[in-house]
Amino acid sequence: MNQVVLTLTRKFEERADPARAIHLKAYMRDQFEFYGLSSPERSVIFREIFAAAKSFSQPEIVEIIEETWSLPQREYQYFGMELADRHIKKMNHHFFEQIELMITRKSWWDTVDMIAAHLAGTLFLQFPDMIPECTGKWMNSGNIWLQRSALLFQLKYKSKTNPDLLFRLIQQLSVHPDFFIRKAIGWALREYSKTNPEAVMDFVDIHQLSPLSKKEALKWVARKK
Repeated sequence: MNQVVLTLTRKFEERADPARAIHLKAYMRDQFEFYGLSSPERSVIFREIFAAAKSFSQPEIVEIIEETWSLPQREYQYFGMELADRHIKKMNHHFFEQIELMITRKSWWDTVDMIAAHLAGTLFLQFPDMIPECTGKWMNSGNIWLQRSALLFQLKYKSKTNPDLLFRLIQQLSVHPDFFIRKAIGWALREYSKTNPEAVMDFVDIHQLSPLSKKEALKWVARKK
């Protein structure tokens, strides 16, 4: 086992809370095991490890992510995401392969949304030429988590958002039956409405969207009226 992961395991086991672990597992529909650490407790552990190492190379990060994604407790995946987020600006375009693996393995909203908006979103800003290839692959994959990531990677872009791309991707999935896709459509539109409310309102008026997507899309605009 990687030394960082060994240290992480020791710290997790020292602070484990079995009672909270049961609650967290139930909240995640019994899909994942937990040590039962609270978010503040995890943050303390992560900071301790980051302070000791300070920097990791891309191969080291990939190795640690692979190992944390192979372990059952969800706290390991949270650490892998945090590690990647701290170093994402120095990753090269090959890291998109790792991002895809993180999205498609042990998939649920608690990891996918952070990976999409923070990791993929940041890396796409550094390598915009990769956007057509990756988003096209994700949209055609049939995997709802890759599709959700294509919808959400621009979530923090504000004025840097490519509305033509966003609207085109939404149109491709506008009648999708899955809750997580419909919710992502509304979320992406709502965030962009904070930058360009007129464009979002026009899009919603013209295009067929699920009631959930439409409701989510217009939440911020409605509050501003």
